Parts: sequence; structure tokens; C-alpha cells
Amino acid sequence: MSLTGYLILGMTYAFAAAVQPGPFQTYLVSQTLANGWRRTIPAAFAPLISDGPIIVMVLLILSRMPGWLVQVLQCAGGVFLLYLAIGAFKTWQDFDVKKAVQIHSNRQTVIKAAMVNLLNPAPYIGWSLVMGPLLIKGWREATAHGIALLIGFYATMILVTLGIMLLFAAAGNLGMQVSRALVGFSAIALVCFGLYELWLGAGVDWWK
Repeated sequence: MSLTGYLILGMTYAFAAAVQPGPFQTYLVSQTLANGWRRTIPAAFAPLISDGPIIVMVLLILSRMPGWLVQVLQCAGGVFLLYLAIGAFKTWQDFDVKKAVQIHSNRQTVIKAAMVNLLNPAPYIGWSLVMGPLLIKGWREATAHGIALLIGFYATMILVTLGIMLLFAAAGNLGMQVSRALVGFSAIALVCFGLYELWLGAGVDWWK
């Protein structure tokens, strides 16, 4: 796979992860509505803090696994992504941010946002089944490939998160409508990414 391919994969998974309603996104939206987007912007960078220990732990385990077991994990990751796609489609069908978002009066901090993300099981599952095996594969091919995957992932994650926060800050109803559309797009992206992971797990790389 080319460097651009890894960049696109990182961007695709980050987009799908960023637009899914969950503990981290809910926290950021609630803080945006309660305290304004200017105070909440630093919290969008929290994954850069919280994901570090998760990535190190996952990579230490995956780097010691035989190649065939990493391929099994990629197949499991593909199934997991298709499962997420089904969930995203259901969320798109019955989207209601108002039920998920609760306003908090506590002052937000980057550390608190990082703790919310650290206690969220999604990053652990995502890095174990999806991003981890891809990062190991890319890093073994070329260091630049692994770096491209990380840059694509975190740059997209932060930019999409900031975009959602600004939408809700500007107009809550508009933010909900756009968020629903983004969830629909993420369902399509997850299906494509999931099928690609299954393809990789089967031992075939169509980027070559």
C-alpha cells in the first residue's frame, strides 16, 4: 500500500469515529453548549493525550504476535467495522442528539476530556482491532507509512470534532441536522473500511 493509502485509511476511520455519538463527543457538545466553543476547543485535542498509553500497550502486544494472528485480528476488525456500520445506520435512522446531550455546569478542562476518552472502551477496541494492526503493517513497510496513518487519523479526528463543536455553537438545530448527515456518511465509510480489513485479513492487498 502507498503512503497516500495509509493517509486515506487514517482519515476514513477518524471521520467515522469522530461523528459517532458517544461519551467523548457528548461531553464536548455539552460543554460547547454550556460554556461556549472558545473554552471547549482545547478539549478537542484530548485524544492526543489519552490515546498515548492505549497505543503503546496495543503495539507492545501486537508486535509480539505472529503474522497470522495479526491477520485474524484484521478479520475481526473488519467484522467490528461492519457492526459499527450497522449501528451508524440505525443511529442515522433515529437520530436524536437531545437525548444524548446533557448540559453540565462544571468547567471543562483538557484533562477531564482526556479522562472521558480514556474511560471510553471505543479507543481500546479500535486500536486493538483496526488501527493497531494497520499501524504495525504500515510501520513494517516503511516508517513514513505508519506516520501517515497517524497524521491522517488525528488531524481528521481533531478537525471533524472542532467542526461539530462550531456547528452546535452556531446553531444547535443545524448542528443536529449536519451531525445526522455525517453519521450517514460514516456508515458508508465504515462498510468500505470493514470490507477492506476483511480483504487484508484474507491475505490479499489490492493496493500493491
